[in-house]
Amino acid sequence: MNIEQIYTGCLSQGAYYIESQGEVAIIDPLREVQTYLDRVERDGAQVKYIFETHFHADFVSGHVTLSQRTGAPIIYGPSAKTNFPSVIAKDGQEFKLGNITIIALHTPGHTLESTTYLLKDEQGKDHAIFTGDTLFLGDVGRPDLAQKMGDLTTEDLAGYLYDSLRNKIMPLADDVIVYPAHGAGSACGKNMMKETVDTLGNQKKMNYALRADMAKEEFIKELTDGLAAPPAYFPLNVRLNKEGYQDIEKVIAKGLHAFSPDEFEAAANHSDAVVLDVRHQSAFIESHIPRSIFIGLNGSFAPWVGALIKDVNQPLLLVVDPEKVEEAITRLSRVGFDNVLGYLANGIEAWKSAQKECDTLASIEAVDFEKALSSNKEAKVVDVRKPSEFGAQHILSADNFPLSEINEHLAQMPLDEEVYIHCAGGYRSVIACSILKSRGIHNLVDIKGGFKAIKETEIPLLGVACSN
Repeated sequence: MNIEQIYTGCLSQGAYYIESQGEVAIIDPLREVQTYLDRVERDGAQVKYIFETHFHADFVSGHVTLSQRTGAPIIYGPSAKTNFPSVIAKDGQEFKLGNITIIALHTPGHTLESTTYLLKDEQGKDHAIFTGDTLFLGDVGRPDLAQKMGDLTTEDLAGYLYDSLRNKIMPLADDVIVYPAHGAGSACGKNMMKETVDTLGNQKKMNYALRADMAKEEFIKELTDGLAAPPAYFPLNVRLNKEGYQDIEKVIAKGLHAFSPDEFEAAANHSDAVVLDVRHQSAFIESHIPRSIFIGLNGSFAPWVGALIKDVNQPLLLVVDPEKVEEAITRLSRVGFDNVLGYLANGIEAWKSAQKECDTLASIEAVDFEKALSSNKEAKVVDVRKPSEFGAQHILSADNFPLSEINEHLAQMPLDEEVYIHCAGGYRSVIACSILKSRGIHNLVDIKGGFKAIKETEIPLLGVACSN
């Protein structure tokens, strides 16, 4: 028996490759399935099952394409309904894989169809659980992402999750290995650990949601308290995972359309496409196409595209380093953004050579920011980190306008004075500045290195990590 976690950092997502005696099961695959096919060929094996723990909201799964290419059935848990051929497992149904067994345990709560897969080894001993978004390390799945289902509330689903954890998962032995679908950084939970594998026994000790003496009402309150609004693209991804989607190779082929500067400018001016610049933030700061939006490939690219652009059908034109074109299109397709019209051939250098208009972004070092604040204590400072980051420690005079909500704060941005923008490390602040500039607000100054660099200065700070 071989179990391999295939972890994709930019999505904080874990897929699983399980092999026994030449038979393979894949759990929660990514949309680009060639990695799995290559691995199966290398092992001289055959895909027998494709298991889905639930209808994912934060990425488009590869189940449909993988099934088409291998002939393996797609398996969902009880109550799931799909627009493509699938096996809807019963609670407790067993699936033989070589000389091991995988059992579907219906664990509703994150969604109604959510299912945990229990793996029994060659001796019939409980070995591991693949929990999807039911149980994370340090947390459990949020209960507010399911599609509207009659009169069910977030609190109802939280109650189902409490029962699922207590009746299906917590009775298992402490040495059972927990393989979740996500780790720290995912929007599907609140307090996930950075680790991606653990034992159930350790989770029983340190996961707040698995406290043995926890009443259902207490669980519901703790789970639902402080939930931020889910990204707007989540329901659109759920629909794609339920109904099916276009083959990723066709999406990539369509997006690999190289525009000359003149063609790119015409396409931008005569369509409703968003010009998306995915280069490094330092390159965007130095020179970019006016009104383009920056979301760099070097950060949490796909989740931020989904959170800020929102509509997966939005046409996109890419400004991208030439060697990163296919990577950018692929990573967009992971979250359902399939409508890439093309990209600027030879990148920003071609744009400059064609003597097209360029824009820049003012950006200063933290030490220069310190000098600016000392000379103008009333300067407008905007911190675009999450509220939890801001609450832990922040500049005394700063306003907190989280990046995910930046468009809601346009009216609070002064137009007659410089506005200093920072995040934690310098990535999100440039995204925020690009969005504000696209809305006609240009009096912005980015702080290089973000809060990490600011803490090395004498700028007054406030928060639990600081005594100022």
